[in-house]
Amino acid sequence: MTDEHDDWNPKTKLGRMVKEGKIKTMKEMFASGLPLMEYEVVDALLPDTVEEVLDINIVQRMHKSGRRVRFRATIAVGNNNGYVGIGKGTAKEVGPAIRKGIKDAKLNIIEVRRGCGSWECGCGSPHSIPFKTKGATGSVRVALLPAPQGIGLAAGGISKKILTLAGVKDIWSQTRGQTQTTLNTASATFEAIKNTSTMKVNKEQIKSCAIVAGELKTREVQGE
Repeated sequence: MTDEHDDWNPKTKLGRMVKEGKIKTMKEMFASGLPLMEYEVVDALLPDTVEEVLDINIVQRMHKSGRRVRFRATIAVGNNNGYVGIGKGTAKEVGPAIRKGIKDAKLNIIEVRRGCGSWECGCGSPHSIPFKTKGATGSVRVALLPAPQGIGLAAGGISKKILTLAGVKDIWSQTRGQTQTTLNTASATFEAIKNTSTMKVNKEQIKSCAIVAGELKTREVQGE
């Protein structure tokens, strides 16, 4: 543990195991099956996490004392290498809303499954995703398809930011619905990425599609 976490007093079993050094990586954390309820766990295991503000929106509601205005921040976090999360935070001021959103995104972080599932490629490097996957939130429908190496991220601005934080290099995407709604677009994209981990694969498919979950080592990125 680093000095910046010396004053952290974990309140969960997972937090205590991380604090004591019994869990040292995100992969070990997910394998433990313990619920992630403290954002400090992510701070400790993924110190290189990048934060991206996707949207700041004004939320209004009527109260007996009059109209109340608050700010809602939609945030994405990731390490650009296999881990990504999104969250939202609401507060009277922009700063606190962003900080709440960052904490929420860290609590929602997932392990991304990447691979080379494009029939046009077959390079054996996990630069894309292993197979087609879909996500939906509200009216927004997002489909992600494996792309050959060199295509880049053929996706909209919000989806591209999330995919970049996830460490995906090449992708084809299809989007339908009210994509102007940033939160729904971000959530649908996140769900599509998350669904890559729900499909069962055998050893032969893992090898043929170069499927890797979570962080990649240098040799894996190079396809060695």
